[in-house]
Amino acid sequence: MTLDQLRVFIEVAERGHMTRAAEALGMSQSAASAAVAALENYYQIKLFDRIGRGIRLTRPGQIFLREARAVLDRASMARSVLQDLAGSPAGPVDIAASQTIATYWLPRRLASFHAANPRVRLNVMIRNTNEVEHAVVEGEVSIGLVEGPTQHPALIRQQIDHDQIVLVVASGRPPLPVIDSGRLDLRAINWVIREAGSGTRRALEDLASKEDLTLDDLNIFLVLPSNEAVREAIEAGAGATIVSRHVVASAIAAGKLTEIPIELPQREYALVRHRDRHATLAQQTLVSHLTEDIDQDSPLPEQP
Repeated sequence: MTLDQLRVFIEVAERGHMTRAAEALGMSQSAASAAVAALENYYQIKLFDRIGRGIRLTRPGQIFLREARAVLDRASMARSVLQDLAGSPAGPVDIAASQTIATYWLPRRLASFHAANPRVRLNVMIRNTNEVEHAVVEGEVSIGLVEGPTQHPALIRQQIDHDQIVLVVASGRPPLPVIDSGRLDLRAINWVIREAGSGTRRALEDLASKEDLTLDDLNIFLVLPSNEAVREAIEAGAGATIVSRHVVASAIAAGKLTEIPIELPQREYALVRHRDRHATLAQQTLVSHLTEDIDQDSPLPEQP
């Protein structure tokens, strides 16, 4: 059994498709199939059921997947220790970031980090807040960057910045409906929102809760998977949304969208890490870079 065989097995298990796994690993489909077959033949055990063009883990395969991931994690940690002993940041750092951070806040900071630390390889995936939290807890990434609240007790969380959310509609649209007190009639508005788990969806939930309402009480006209899709829908007159000012600033400046004056709280941008996982020198250096503008009275908690 080799580390390369384990990598192929894990990739195939996660993608449920041999060809896609091979493409992700930069190898031929036949080489990937041979690696899985070698494991199955040597140990005389079936790890996958072949169903049409897809494949699915057997029960033994599900059990082995946990162990295979643990082995690769240990191998990665051993490599990181050697890199740390060499005295300069090097190696991969896997990051998961929610959409607004990944699109508007993170790129310039990663560019300046790379200029100072060229031996560190940064891998960024874009997920919503809930998915980022899950990725850090499960060890899929070492650093998470989120716009919404996190709950898991294993996470260390540090504020890194703020974001202002705004309520916008297409310019030239009729005024939004109000109730007798002059407050917006949240029930009567056609809402365009992000998917479950996103930070802006949570912001709308919080706004509704102040009126003793839930999302089920609102007229959710459209649910979309990205900030840009939401902005395009609003520009087309689909309704109203709550979104980061970063996402709509240029559309407001161009007169395509109008901001509706309403008191909305700032959102916290936060960096999250797992409390019990070893932080490599590369990870520590990146955390320091991303938090260098934070008040020094609020240092990142030390690793246990």
